[in-house]
Amino acid sequence: MMERDTFLGYRRQNGAVASRNYVVIIPIDDLSNAAVEGVARIVPGALPLPHPYGRLQFGDDLDLHFRTLIGTGSNPNVAAAVVIGIEPNWTNRVVEGISATGKPVAGFSIEGHGDTETVARAAATARQFLQDASELAKQRLPIADAVVSIKCGESDTTSGLASNPAVGVAVDWLIDRNATVIFGETSEITGAEHMIAARCVNEEVRDAYLAFHEGYQHFIKSTGFDLLGSQPTQGNIAGGLTTIEEKALGNIQKTGRRPVVDALAPAVAPSKKGLNFMDSSSAAAEFITLMGAAGSVFHFFTTGQGNIVGNPIVPVLKTTANPHTRESMAEHIDVDLTGLLTLEMSLEQAGQALLAQMFRTLDGRLTAAEVLGHREFVLTRLYRSA
Repeated sequence: MMERDTFLGYRRQNGAVASRNYVVIIPIDDLSNAAVEGVARIVPGALPLPHPYGRLQFGDDLDLHFRTLIGTGSNPNVAAAVVIGIEPNWTNRVVEGISATGKPVAGFSIEGHGDTETVARAAATARQFLQDASELAKQRLPIADAVVSIKCGESDTTSGLASNPAVGVAVDWLIDRNATVIFGETSEITGAEHMIAARCVNEEVRDAYLAFHEGYQHFIKSTGFDLLGSQPTQGNIAGGLTTIEEKALGNIQKTGRRPVVDALAPAVAPSKKGLNFMDSSSAAAEFITLMGAAGSVFHFFTTGQGNIVGNPIVPVLKTTANPHTRESMAEHIDVDLTGLLTLEMSLEQAGQALLAQMFRTLDGRLTAAEVLGHREFVLTRLYRSA
């Protein structure tokens, strides 16, 4: 059994623990992407997060937009943030949200100044933030204080048979040591939702979880369409998963066996230690972006047919038990679990191998996705703009 329970990371002003130390540049809206990228060219050590949204959103969709941007800037892996928007009010809203963490943050609005002046002022601040962040020292921190997230992508039969159960072993180990783990993928639990409901700690959590699931089902039906061709995906079907129920039964294997302590709306940070469900898209880049906004500092990602997703602020550790994927997409795979299917590795050994690589990553080792520059930052939209 893994005896280690600490890692080398950063402790933030609000007590949160981090595995990375980024200075990010966040655009409020699509119009501000050019300025954000301009700052990154002047201060290449800062991390730009361009995205295509933020204009004429309203209601729950706008709330989720702000919650995701604020959550991203508040993520423990972010040491400081520069926020740029076209208008001052929305820019200040995100700045104020991030400032609640106590970390350095500054906002700049383009209206009345133009790109040239805005980029110059924001770059001067980003430079200072980056130099200050470079002096922050790592310290040994308890895994109990970490937030970890999990997902599978391009799943096949090897996912449910091997790699997902191995992650389940790691998840149970983390929960038993008082860490926080987030899972989701509302659509991909369809057919197994009753199994998750049965693990909810109380009626309140169970009702909230089922409300999310039923809301998703109602939305799909209200469009007049079904999910054939999208769920399961073409890659899932090629890998032998022919129904959403088959996919769901394999999917939930990675959640382990511990109780579900809470059911969260998208991009909401967990307030309870243990296993948390988040209502979320099953699209890989959207999902991990939401996990980052909720405070995840590390992500387990299993793949069967081969998925290449990464994230700008959350290190994504990929594993597979598919020997073809291990060979054909070796540069994307951090942990090889094919030994589970050849009976050269037990399930417990596979879970421990994942935990060992998790600690190496938390200590600072780059994942394959980080080395290859996969920084997919994709915001979830609820409906079209006004």
